[in-house]
Amino acid sequence: MHFAGHTLVMDIARYRVRPNTDVDLGAWPTADDGDLDKDDIEDRLDDLNDELEELQELLFAEGKQKVLIVIQATDTGGKDGTIRHVFDGVNPSGVKVAAFKRPTEKELAHDYLWRVHAHTPGSGEITIFNRSHYEDVLVVRVHDLVPEKRWSKRYRHIREFEQMLVDEGTTIIKLFLHISKDEQRERLQDRVDQPHKNWKFSFGDLTEREHWDDYQEAFRMMLEETATDDAPWYVIPSDRKWFRNLVISEIVVQTLRQLDMAWPAAEEGVSGTVVP
Repeated sequence: MHFAGHTLVMDIARYRVRPNTDVDLGAWPTADDGDLDKDDIEDRLDDLNDELEELQELLFAEGKQKVLIVIQATDTGGKDGTIRHVFDGVNPSGVKVAAFKRPTEKELAHDYLWRVHAHTPGSGEITIFNRSHYEDVLVVRVHDLVPEKRWSKRYRHIREFEQMLVDEGTTIIKLFLHISKDEQRERLQDRVDQPHKNWKFSFGDLTEREHWDDYQEAFRMMLEETATDDAPWYVIPSDRKWFRNLVISEIVVQTLRQLDMAWPAAEEGVSGTVVP
């Protein structure tokens, strides 16, 4: 990365998981800052947000392509903060957020992708999954909610499901927000120490934290088994929230730039019209 005036050049490929390679999460830094300071990138973040607004409006106006952004992380990983900061200012008519929580009884009565498919984006839309179908190879695996012979087949299901979406015109960006165990402890403690954040704290978070190593292994397998050329995973260093936002903004903007979008043609005779 380097600066040219206020323009930051970022190689987003360094955060992309190469398909069919072994993944060692310990080799992916959580506290990377790109040799930058928070104050250095304020203008760049503003520029990226402005460009994202423009690209999202173009996507919506053209009405031909679809974008799905999947965000996965451990507890306190920063999913909500990412959505709040990176997508600040976009037109809500063209951007949807689907948050997948514990399945309902009705959802459990169907296959695990049933509740997910209905939330995928339509033409001209960006849909952000806050958690996703990947919960069914994460929490389901860690807590032995279904037998291994069943959840282990889901990697193939997911690859094929996402390939179908891509074949039907959806661009997929998958983001794994990678934080350290120490950073998680600090964020949980902050929820306890700050009264206005107490509502975010649950003792269940401490129970889940006991499974840290199991979740890291589940995340590793998720990345290894489902990173493809058409539905890539990016491992985002997320201990520093400002750098997380920068990397994700770069990934989203650079991906949208490559969609070769065009404004729809105006009605004949619009040019030169004088409104009375």
